[in-house]
Amino acid sequence: MSGKIMYNKTFKFISKKMEREEIIDLLKSVYEHSQWVPERLLSENISGIQTKEELQLMMKKIVDNSSETEKLNLINAHPELGKKLQKKEKLTKFSEDEQKSAGLDQCSDEEFEILTNLNNEYRLKFKFQFIIAVKGLNKNQIIDNLKKRVNNTKTEEFETAISEIHKIAELRIKDLTY
Repeated sequence: MSGKIMYNKTFKFISKKMEREEIIDLLKSVYEHSQWVPERLLSENISGIQTKEELQLMMKKIVDNSSETEKLNLINAHPELGKKLQKKEKLTKFSEDEQKSAGLDQCSDEEFEILTNLNNEYRLKFKFQFIIAVKGLNKNQIIDNLKKRVNNTKTEEFETAISEIHKIAELRIKDLTY
């Protein structure tokens, strides 16, 4: 016996046997660079999770029950929209695909400057970065949302950021391949 825990019956929608580390590796990008979410998931009774929807709801609950500091760290784990694509820095595969699907890799110099200035204004006001589920949106819709949301209160934006992160996670879970 190897001493490794196998979760072959944990997720009914996963057909192969997976070790704890494999599950964490599979799920760690669902909530951007936040390995603590799947680690906590595996510390709970997860034998009843049979669908991706149930997985998403359980991971959402973990985030919702986390501390304000953990939520803030989760917000800040997400890349600033447009910035890393412009600089060609490494993104998670999910983030890169999502930003490209919204056309953020195709911003003109003027659009990139507008996005950068709005991101800076937003970060200066709220002390965290702008989060939006970009899948299904285009760069103009993202910029318009940023222009509107920079006028919200910090509490409204914190709650909106977490809500948007849950939307992102739900989309990423639906797209999971294993």
